[in-house]
Amino acid sequence: MATWNVNSIRARMTHALAFLEARRPDVLLMQELKGLEFPAEDFRAVGYESVAIGQKSYNGVAILSRLPIEMVTNRLAGDDEDTHARYLETIIDTPTKLRVVNIYLPNGNPIGTEKFFYKLQWMDRLIQQMLVWKNDPIPTIIGGDFNVIPEEIDCDKPANWVRDALFQPEPRERYRAMKAMGFVDAFRTLYPDTADAFTYWDYFRQAFERNRGIRIDHFLLSPALAPRLTACEIDKTPRAQEKPSDHTPLLVTLA
Repeated sequence: MATWNVNSIRARMTHALAFLEARRPDVLLMQELKGLEFPAEDFRAVGYESVAIGQKSYNGVAILSRLPIEMVTNRLAGDDEDTHARYLETIIDTPTKLRVVNIYLPNGNPIGTEKFFYKLQWMDRLIQQMLVWKNDPIPTIIGGDFNVIPEEIDCDKPANWVRDALFQPEPRERYRAMKAMGFVDAFRTLYPDTADAFTYWDYFRQAFERNRGIRIDHFLLSPALAPRLTACEIDKTPRAQEKPSDHTPLLVTLA
């Protein structure tokens, strides 16, 4: 299974198809589609069914699957007025059932504005859902762009991020609360001390070439699913291609 913020599916379609051909994940979660139209037929042609929710110019999430997939909901509970396309909850037959949740968590910048408080409220709503999933007989995996730098080890220079919403105490505390209830960060569980392991680099000042990045794309596994974690890998190949997304895929393997 993989997650990837593609930063416009229209601009990154050839990248997505190349990644699917090279890695053949059973499931791919994509964020920041940036459009209402989704090329489901193009992905079906290479063996993937899909569910998606788009939004004009912004946001948008999709899940591709080589396995039977059933949409549960495309709305995160807790705010009926929230129309942002940031959430997909599905059940995938693996052949045992697995809840696969794709999120594109709000960025939250600038700090102290309505956008920042929306980010915190969105995380609080997600935590409420996770409390339900924690003890559900169907195991759960949550993947996507969390827009949270969990710890100092997850960024090149912490001093550069102290005034950014991604690194503020409030979202980081909420991320820790998710882990405190028993969900595990797949990458950090397997590589607790690995530094310079990032999933995002901006397009400026040769950030990718100098590996000046941050780790903000994550997989969280419910307590029942955690023992099945066997591997987690950041694939930097797509980020090195011409006209790439500013994110790169994160892959997880479950027994």
